[in-house]
Amino acid sequence: MLHMSRKIKVRSAIMAGAMLSTAPAFAHSDASHGVSFLAGLAHPLSGLDHLLAMLAVGFWAAQHKRSATWMLPAAFLLMMAAGAVAGMNHIQLPNLEAGIAASVAVLGLLIAYAVRMPAWAGAGLVSLFAILHGHAHGLELPAGTSPLLYGSGFMTATLLLLLAGLVAGMLAGRNAEGKAMRYTGAGIAAAGAMLLVGAA
Repeated sequence: MLHMSRKIKVRSAIMAGAMLSTAPAFAHSDASHGVSFLAGLAHPLSGLDHLLAMLAVGFWAAQHKRSATWMLPAAFLLMMAAGAVAGMNHIQLPNLEAGIAASVAVLGLLIAYAVRMPAWAGAGLVSLFAILHGHAHGLELPAGTSPLLYGSGFMTATLLLLLAGLVAGMLAGRNAEGKAMRYTGAGIAAAGAMLLVGAA
């Protein structure tokens, strides 16, 4: 299982890099590399919706066993890259803000009720959410920045948030039969509901 999870992570990283490299706006290669990367790095941290969703994926993954623990974050990271490429190419998705808010609420509920799914089903669900979040990142590409470096920045931030959620979830799950995790999930769900009301 460990060998398999390493393969999944390596393949996900390769595919995510390949997809981001297809972004169309390489004409901005004269932009400051540092500014482009830092803009991407800061983007997932600038919105409560993105921040909570990425931490929540890590929390939820911690409630699973074996390969799903790593498959869920890997699937999120990979499909977020795909969504970002779509956003950078100005492909529109309907009700994007509501979908992002709903992803936070749903993930919170999944954590609060300690819902476990087969690895493929969980990966499919977080992949759907990841496309929405990645699409928003891509649409908000700042003018004059390199899409590749901007993408590398928000992919890095996302990876760190996923890992932070995973580690925190593993630690919280050891205490009082995971009650701390469930309360955290309830709080995330409540925040998602508020975001959904605001997006309506």
